[in-house]
Amino acid sequence: MRLAVMPPVKPMLARSVDAVPGTGDGAFLYEPKWDGFRCIVFRDGDEVELGSRNTKPLNRYFPEVLDAVRAQLPERCVVDGEIVVAGPGGLDFEALQQRIHPAESRVRRLAAETPASFVAFDLLACDDEDLRERPFGDRRHRLEEALAPAAPPVHLTPSTRDRAIAEDWFVRFEGAGLDGVLAKPADGPYVSDKRVQFKVKHQRTTDCVVAGFRWHKDGEGVGSLLLGLYDDEGRLHHMGVASSFSVARRRELVDELAPYGDGVDLAGHPWGEWAEAAAHADPASGRLPGGLSRWNAGKDLSFTPLRPELVAEVAFERVDAGRFRHSARLLRWRHDRDPGSCTFEQLEVTPPVELQVVFGS
Repeated sequence: MRLAVMPPVKPMLARSVDAVPGTGDGAFLYEPKWDGFRCIVFRDGDEVELGSRNTKPLNRYFPEVLDAVRAQLPERCVVDGEIVVAGPGGLDFEALQQRIHPAESRVRRLAAETPASFVAFDLLACDDEDLRERPFGDRRHRLEEALAPAAPPVHLTPSTRDRAIAEDWFVRFEGAGLDGVLAKPADGPYVSDKRVQFKVKHQRTTDCVVAGFRWHKDGEGVGSLLLGLYDDEGRLHHMGVASSFSVARRRELVDELAPYGDGVDLAGHPWGEWAEAAAHADPASGRLPGGLSRWNAGKDLSFTPLRPELVAEVAFERVDAGRFRHSARLLRWRHDRDPGSCTFEQLEVTPPVELQVVFGS
């Protein structure tokens, strides 16, 4: 492989802001923020490398994307984008995660059952030309020309200079599983591994029962809080964790949680059956914490149980397959709330939007 930009390349990143920046004067180009695996495609004829965000190759997991890239991208190019899986209700990140599997037979089967798409949003090189120092507006124009004949499963992400349209996307496209909106300086170069762009992501709050915690890996205090919500039958489902505490806060939490850990009988705890591995494979049994990590068989996810009497208000981005998509953020304790009132009814559900609308230009 001989390209103007050679792998590995770390992708350009974005930092979070509270509102869509800009005044609509053309200083920014706005795009939907895709919820998938970041991927920089390097193509030199039949040679293709799919580079992940951490620069590790993704080739073996997405053979159908390799075929699509060879058929539809320019003969010699480097394109930044996202690998996504589209389901009936929008983007399906759970199905995308399933694609990372060591068994080749399973990879081939899932490539047919849950095929992935590639959404392109930047052009780093074409033929023998390194475009990274060119303004993003120029790179976007070149990308539009290069992908003019492209067809699914290769897509060009929608783009606009109109801030009002971007704000509409932020609301309307969430139901299709998109994370939010990106604002990219129109005159900016491509800067690897730097947060020089801006992202606005959906943030919501809800009250959850704190039914356990895990110690931090360094042993200095609480690493994460285990959060739950009740269903209509009164079963407490594990929703995910709240984490990312400072060292001082981790130590404070030990004292704050101590009254809820005295005399806890794991056998009578709502998640006392966590050690049964079969529970993780049975959707009807609920989402349970503990056991071994699905992605790292050597990682112990056991927890310290607490009486399910403490309520925490947390901020979260979205819910996928009955779990918080990312770690939640602890806002405050809600000692005024009855834990039994912390149910799924609190969660706001955004109606799905047809992905064809999102994929369209």
